[in-house]
Amino acid sequence: MKNKVVLVTGGSSGIGKATALALAQAKAKVVVVADKNEEGLQGLIQEIKSIGEEAFYIKMDVSKEGEVAALVEKIVAKYGRLDCAFNNAGIEGPQLPLHELSEKDWEHLISINLKGVWLCMKYEIAQMLKQGGGAIVNMSSVAGVVGLRGYSSYVAAKHGVIGLTKTAALEYATLGIRVNAICPGAINTPLLDRMIGGNPQIEQWLISQEPVGRLGQPEEIAKAVVWLCSNEASFVTGHSMVVDGGATVQ
Repeated sequence: MKNKVVLVTGGSSGIGKATALALAQAKAKVVVVADKNEEGLQGLIQEIKSIGEEAFYIKMDVSKEGEVAALVEKIVAKYGRLDCAFNNAGIEGPQLPLHELSEKDWEHLISINLKGVWLCMKYEIAQMLKQGGGAIVNMSSVAGVVGLRGYSSYVAAKHGVIGLTKTAALEYATLGIRVNAICPGAINTPLLDRMIGGNPQIEQWLISQEPVGRLGQPEEIAKAVVWLCSNEASFVTGHSMVVDGGATVQ
């Protein structure tokens, strides 16, 4: 990853934050972090700079096309290129049976978790085509390969991310752009905390579904993302990498 310009969306906490730090530790030239949580972004940038690497942040909303276009434009204006992107920004949405989910909640989640990934890819790929290549990793989930009761919009979005990933991988395979997805299981993040809602029974149930007997850590997902972005994964494209402690093989 040395000297590569990398974009991470949703980088203020959890997997996004861990990945931004891992990229900096892998000597990426610059890590651009995009999120709506400005306070979290400021703290992350200071952490990256403390280890001697370059980083800056942009407060933005991935569901707004103009903001996504401006994000990529700013990166290219500052550094001349965009080598890699981790399209990680997402929300969990309400836990409700499908028939009780409101249209407003459905559209809000889909606009961030699915439309946001598409918008980011649209502008990232356009730039990567100009410069002759790049690598993209999209955030899906084990909910992109299996169902999850009470989270119909989340599951639909994460399945959609895998479809987008496969299609983009085919469209740009001969043009120097690799596109993959990461599918984490139950990872110890603020998003999972919100889904658990402070209920220790739900947490214990999640742990019981993991053959390894524990929740995953954000740093474990970050390492997989860094590898998919790197030249070490040069023959990997269109892949949905499940990192879930074995939960989906049962």
